[in-house]
Amino acid sequence: MNVLWIMADQLRWDYLSCYGAKHIETPNLDWLASKGIRFNKAYVQSPICGPSRMSFYTGRYVRSHGATWNGFPLRVGEPTLGDHLRELGVKCSLVGKTHMIADLEGMARLGIEPESTIGALVSECGFEVFVRDDGLNHSDYPGRCAEDYDNYLRAHGMDGDNPWEEWANSAIGDDGTLRTGWLLKNAPLPARVPREHSETSWLTTRGIEYISAQGDQPWLCHLSYIKPHWPYLAPQPYNDMYSVVDVPAVNRSDAELHDDHPLLRAWRSMRVSKSFSRDEVRALVAPVYMGLIKELDDQMGRLFEYLKESGRLDDTMIVFCSDHGDNMGDHWMGEKDLFYDCSARIPMIVYDPRKEADKTRGTVNDALVEGIDLTPTFIELMGGDTKPHILEGRSLQPLLFGEPSQWREFVVSEYDYSTRDARRAIKVDQNDARLTMIFDGRWKYVHVEHFRPLLFDLHNDPDELVDLGNDSVFSHEIKRLRDIHFSWARKHHNRITKSAEMVEKMTEPNKRPGILIGYWDKEELEAHGRSLPDNAEG
Repeated sequence: MNVLWIMADQLRWDYLSCYGAKHIETPNLDWLASKGIRFNKAYVQSPICGPSRMSFYTGRYVRSHGATWNGFPLRVGEPTLGDHLRELGVKCSLVGKTHMIADLEGMARLGIEPESTIGALVSECGFEVFVRDDGLNHSDYPGRCAEDYDNYLRAHGMDGDNPWEEWANSAIGDDGTLRTGWLLKNAPLPARVPREHSETSWLTTRGIEYISAQGDQPWLCHLSYIKPHWPYLAPQPYNDMYSVVDVPAVNRSDAELHDDHPLLRAWRSMRVSKSFSRDEVRALVAPVYMGLIKELDDQMGRLFEYLKESGRLDDTMIVFCSDHGDNMGDHWMGEKDLFYDCSARIPMIVYDPRKEADKTRGTVNDALVEGIDLTPTFIELMGGDTKPHILEGRSLQPLLFGEPSQWREFVVSEYDYSTRDARRAIKVDQNDARLTMIFDGRWKYVHVEHFRPLLFDLHNDPDELVDLGNDSVFSHEIKRLRDIHFSWARKHHNRITKSAEMVEKMTEPNKRPGILIGYWDKEELEAHGRSLPDNAEG
């Protein structure tokens, strides 16, 4: 059995037609959902790229793996999906984006050369790199851009010092000048790169090349797309395929602007939030965001057709998800961040070719699912032990097979805002700039260090427009959820070098060799099945 794990960056769950989107059709992802199971309440462990992905790749919560924000390295020694799968003889490869930052300081301390075989795996979050492309400027982010893509563009006549910047991320204005995709006002302009040579198309091609090169040995391919993440610039015809009339209505209320919570006020005052709160910005950017999603779905059609023709649908699990969503002006905010559903809730579709999964094909599952559940799912698929002393997620196999299962009662997501302007605005020390979300399927509770919590009732307020955290009527719910948070926080998260079985063996009385503690005499010793060391007298 193989795994094709597809991840889109910054893709909202509610912008796919299989999740109810009304003005955009995503027939290829809809087809995947019809052949598998669509999880309706899937949440990431952090609503921002780096820590979210590190949780996906380790099967562990953010507080456990320690890479709490973008640019924070995943420390040397943290077990990854690639590590677990290699133990099972499974090749674990990357095509695309990870947002991984190598722990160079830790590697130097341990004498691990980045260019060595071990060093390469440690530097790339346990993946063997077929292609790495984080969608970044090569001059500013060496090692995280795709030189392969730059060379590909040059080979197709798109020259320049930085072809990614000058072609994939630039357009030509009406006056003939180069316009950068970093400026939101340029979003409707078509990217210079033709659609067949876009980053999305190119990554699809490389993914197909990877799969076609694999033989009979099991493999996992993490095909990780950059889009629809900013810069919001799309090639023709996707740049103007949609207009403002196609965009879902913005989800916000004037009352939100009067919320007394310092954190929310600080967040809404940030520059990116002010930008996306402007109707003119959303009117330009949101249609292009939809166009990028449509382009991705078209490429999914190309990919799925290859899998059908090659026979790989019969021996390959396909998982499609995103690493987080996009506020897109909802709640008077831009980017992602915080824990509104537009940011922390993700699409997750799983196609399992095994016969045991036939009973759930085309179904929707409302179980509370976390991003960390994928790693143990893949390990179990490959016949391995899900290592509960290391992995904090749960295998989805019982849900895929439609088997009765006592599932989790809440999901957890975390956010470290120590590097954000909002922290300084509310005068919080960087060590206390931490947020934790507990969501039980109805109540969404957010612990905010030094301030009152946030609370939303998604049964009566599914749009999350009313913060109840300051309403004494709901103090009992706040206490209940605070207790859940405290109970979760007290559990061990770092005892990963000994399994539960090992710990039990270590606690068996009188079994540790060469250690005799508390015995009075030889008779007592022998009564417990122990003996004196050789040549020793009682």
